[in-house]
Amino acid sequence: MTSICSGINKIVHKVETSRNLFRTYATDLTFVPKCQPVKDSDITRLKEFIDSHNNICILTGAGISTESGIPDYRSQGVGLYARSNRRPVLYKDFCASDSLRKRYWARNYVGWPRFSSIEPNDTHKLLKKLEDTQKVRCIITQNVDNLHVKAGSRRIIELHGTAFRVMCLNCDHKICRYYLQDVLDGLNYNMSATSQMIRPDGDVDISEEEIDRFIVPACENCGGILKPDIVFFGDNVPRQTVDSVKYNVEHSDALFILGSTLTTFSGYRIALQASNAGKPIAILNIGQTRADALANIKVEGRCSDVLSRIFTVDKKAECKEC
Repeated sequence: MTSICSGINKIVHKVETSRNLFRTYATDLTFVPKCQPVKDSDITRLKEFIDSHNNICILTGAGISTESGIPDYRSQGVGLYARSNRRPVLYKDFCASDSLRKRYWARNYVGWPRFSSIEPNDTHKLLKKLEDTQKVRCIITQNVDNLHVKAGSRRIIELHGTAFRVMCLNCDHKICRYYLQDVLDGLNYNMSATSQMIRPDGDVDISEEEIDRFIVPACENCGGILKPDIVFFGDNVPRQTVDSVKYNVEHSDALFILGSTLTTFSGYRIALQASNAGKPIAILNIGQTRADALANIKVEGRCSDVLSRIFTVDKKAECKEC
């Protein structure tokens, strides 16, 4: 624990510097797909949904982080799949290939200063406000970007883990990602690559030459393989997380889904659980989702825009009461 804290302290200055460099990404709409303005009637319907439930499970996807400058995978025209023919690393391939792991960590290392410095946007902040009003039972997020934590939310279930923690595949020892960056700095002090197009999990494209000479450390505890504590494609969500999500959905009043197409089954399963339990479902997303047929309310629009308008209505009501 001491070594972890020491590593974190050593790079606090670097983190703050990076935050200043990349603070403009907090309002970046580069990766937000185009959409039509939301009707006032849809704002009213969604506000009534929120007002009428006091124990809501929130499910968030990559679409809420696009306004912070993190692309999603599938958005039309602006998602990673629309801009690149590269696909995320598969769990079985990561475990089986030394060269693939070196490639992954080299790209992740270069992208980390920018990725880790990205700030929450209005959606994360407004969901925190909603949590403060005792409306939220928990926030189940498919994102690994830690932005709900940065926004101050506390009742978070990280469905796919977090990029801010690293685990050993052999002994399950966990370390802070900031600490690993400090270790990587020491091993790869001649690394000169800079980040270009960031990906949803934070890695970037760099040259083969930079990858070839990159040094990846082993687990300090047992010498095993280090992996981000996230659920890679082809891997399974941990049983404990699945059970926690199911329990919270069953004991909630409603499910509110934001910024997710629910293409992956781990997310869609949550909508199915809520529907089977008779829980009302509201969806806020740009474009179709896999659970549209299950929803009581579906609103298409930018999450921060819609939530901001809902909170504006609340503020006006408070002023009239005063």
